[in-house]
Amino acid sequence: MTYILALDQGTSSSRSLLFDREGRCIAQAQQEFAQHFPQSGWVEHDPHDIWASQLATATQVLKESGIAASQLSAIGIANQRETTLVWDKQTGEPIHPAIVWQDRRTQPLCQQLIDAGHETFVTAKTGLRLDPYFSATKLRWILEHIPGALQRAQKGELAFGTVDSWLMWKLTSGQQHLCDVSNASRTLLFNIHTQEWDSELLTLFGIPHAVLPTVRASCDDFGHTTPSLFGAAIPIRGVAGDQQAALFGQACFDEGMVKNTYGTGCFMLMHTGHHALSSEHGLLCTSAAQPTAKSPQYALEGSVFIGGAVVQWLRDGLKAISASHEVEALAATVSDSDGVILVPAFTGLGAPYWDPDARGSITGLTRNTSMAHIAYAALESIAFQSTALLQAMLHDAQKNAIVLKELRVDGGACSNNMLMQLQADLLGIDVVRPAMIETTALGAAYLAGLGCGLFSSHAELSQHWRIDRRFSPRTTADERAQRFEHWERAVRRTRTL
Repeated sequence: MTYILALDQGTSSSRSLLFDREGRCIAQAQQEFAQHFPQSGWVEHDPHDIWASQLATATQVLKESGIAASQLSAIGIANQRETTLVWDKQTGEPIHPAIVWQDRRTQPLCQQLIDAGHETFVTAKTGLRLDPYFSATKLRWILEHIPGALQRAQKGELAFGTVDSWLMWKLTSGQQHLCDVSNASRTLLFNIHTQEWDSELLTLFGIPHAVLPTVRASCDDFGHTTPSLFGAAIPIRGVAGDQQAALFGQACFDEGMVKNTYGTGCFMLMHTGHHALSSEHGLLCTSAAQPTAKSPQYALEGSVFIGGAVVQWLRDGLKAISASHEVEALAATVSDSDGVILVPAFTGLGAPYWDPDARGSITGLTRNTSMAHIAYAALESIAFQSTALLQAMLHDAQKNAIVLKELRVDGGACSNNMLMQLQADLLGIDVVRPAMIETTALGAAYLAGLGCGLFSSHAELSQHWRIDRRFSPRTTADERAQRFEHWERAVRRTRTL
């Protein structure tokens, strides 16, 4: 029993990856599922699709690898965060489609709460902003709009959960209604300081306590899978939200360690140890994945709305390239952007700017500007936005005298060597790409391995983490400052706030 099955349930697909005792991926499977957009700004999933796709990939990876369920030490789960589900505890049937984290239908309710002066109170308890992104207002919407739902929730007949809770419910045939602390911390209902559901927050949002799952540490006993699913009962021993799982998979266990995930957007997390830091620069404070309930762990988090998506725009919008991987070769035909700055505020600006009404711009155009310069500027825009995030984190972390030595990176776009070098040049620190860039699934596997005793300590996991390539900065401090000032000037021109 030396294998871990990691379930990586994402926004557009479900994946399963099988890891061995050394943290190596020996098999994986992926299945996409449908996205539903019933109205402008609404995003939904069919809960049955989430479960069916996750079960199918888990079954496939075991079959193709030839590994029997009895050979698995444990299952670990990483999941899309904030997505909200409610189901009947007796039948297990959802009472409404899952409302996805991207959904904006509850913006009016959030604004009402902000206008009433509640945001400071909520942020102090949760580390989050009053925003439709998080689960509380989504849950309230379901309870208000499904006839009789609120009354049934008050009676304890309904179950609320984020995707981790839904998967554990299905894996155990309804025996476990649980979630881990990292997912609970994304709901706006969980007090990250007391580490429990908060009665004042429940009252503010009108949520009955009876509908909530039990919160456990990220390494814990989350029950066993029903034997009929895979042929044997498999312990579920590790659970975390995807970004916290990626932080763990990057072996960022200590205060001051930072990872950045380069996907459609970018998600950067800085481990802050036992300190729940309040941000003065538009960042979120969130619970990190924590192996035990007695040792709370925290992180600062910031997100870039348009990361790798700017390359998709070059491909689909400008028709500058026919495939995303071609952007590096195109940008490499010039030595720099020749003064062109692209601010990809296609859907507003995220942290640390927080301007939802900002729109994209390209400045510095001349008769000499070519598509290669714009491609170069597009890659720089990803690095510039991530630099702004990291600078905000360092300002917030100054009170703890945190010194950053390197940035660990993952996600599909981190395979772009030019982008990673640009990032190192702008930050002035090393950018480190691991051999295994599927760090979300790896983090779930690490957590489960710790939970079942397959791994003995964080130190052992750190030994398994291996470097693929290290990118060191090639610029001076003055050059970095000058380039970043050009970026900030362009951002100011796009902002509405």
